[in-house]
Amino acid sequence: MSDRPSHHTTHHTTHHATYGSLFRVPEFTPLFLGACLTVAASTVGGLALGTLVYEATDSPLLSALSMFGPSLAQVLGATTLLSAADRLPPRAALTAAAAAFAAVTAVTAAPSLPTWAVFPLILGLGLVSSVVGGVRWGLLNEILPEDAYLLGRSVFNIVHGVLQIAGYAAGGVLVLLLSPRTTLLVSAVLYAAAALTTRLGLAPRPPRASGRPSVAETWRTNARLLSHVPRRLTYLGLWVPNGLVVGCEALFVPYAPGHAGLLLAAAAVGMLAGDVAAGRFVPARLRDSLVTPLRLLLAAPYLLFVLHLPPVVAAGCAALASIGFGAGLLQQHRLLSLTPSPLTGQALGLHSAGMLSVQGLSAALAGGLAQLTSPPTAIGLMAAASVTATVLLWAVGRTVRESRPVAADDSVQLRQ
Repeated sequence: MSDRPSHHTTHHTTHHATYGSLFRVPEFTPLFLGACLTVAASTVGGLALGTLVYEATDSPLLSALSMFGPSLAQVLGATTLLSAADRLPPRAALTAAAAAFAAVTAVTAAPSLPTWAVFPLILGLGLVSSVVGGVRWGLLNEILPEDAYLLGRSVFNIVHGVLQIAGYAAGGVLVLLLSPRTTLLVSAVLYAAAALTTRLGLAPRPPRASGRPSVAETWRTNARLLSHVPRRLTYLGLWVPNGLVVGCEALFVPYAPGHAGLLLAAAAVGMLAGDVAAGRFVPARLRDSLVTPLRLLLAAPYLLFVLHLPPVVAAGCAALASIGFGAGLLQQHRLLSLTPSPLTGQALGLHSAGMLSVQGLSAALAGGLAQLTSPPTAIGLMAAASVTATVLLWAVGRTVRESRPVAADDSVQLRQ
């Protein structure tokens, strides 16, 4: 049974939804452009900030934390602030968040700012990000017609991947041609453009849920979301297998020092292919049955990395493996089908924050294993752990389905 908002019935049928039809939905384009500007700003700014911190401290660890610290802060936001995702007016929340990012990024470019002050600032941005994801994906679910969320989210994923590659390349050029501080100002302008696009392009909407956001409400709703067994298994499937594989990718630099860019680009190409296939071409009847094979594909090629593969072969394996990231889109569709509409923002925010948190922890774990063994061995171990997690989730899921032939789901109570 669908829990999606009743206003979806006002749109045209989407049984034959295409990428072009998404852009004919009035608010899709400004939401999409705002997200694109945000991704461009974060990649350009992240590289500039990492460079600035490294120049000031000569510390690879502090440089990495300045670039990826906001992702790790998501776990804190997911446990404290996430109830705001459904309890804030979407246009106002997205506009204010982009404006805050613009202001903070401009502050980090100030020559007088001490390096230590960068870290509390980016921690604050990470907390804001944990809510923004829930607001954005909840709104996407509201504005798109029935069953078009999967296709819409795939467009965001595809462009996110392309913009990350282009953003890091452009950021590298800007840092060289201008300076890290000037590049941070470019990033701030991009964030400001995202705020303006969101404010002018989106219609005002009321919050999806009533009540005030609070830490207690965040905990309560997270507990409700995770207490339903099929939904909990879906979250674990979204977080763990791909998080462990991101740990493999985190070791590309020490695995192939001169060719890490090739491996990262190949992985991005594979991910784009997987997202296009899952979002556009997989029929609804096959979605659930393809999740486990795709998750196994995501990890299996990395088992070969223990053989110290030549760079070109390693790149081919990375591209093939990353097609498996398409499983995430299919599982998001399942998550939505299991979630009542007043909770979609927090549910999608919990997915996003949990995924980024597990990825950050997996990258740290992979680095520790590589330190103790070697990069090829660590990649193989992380891949084996991902395969094991997928097999266990499949086995538990099958047991749950057999023991619960009727979906004894708490959605009915939650909808009241």
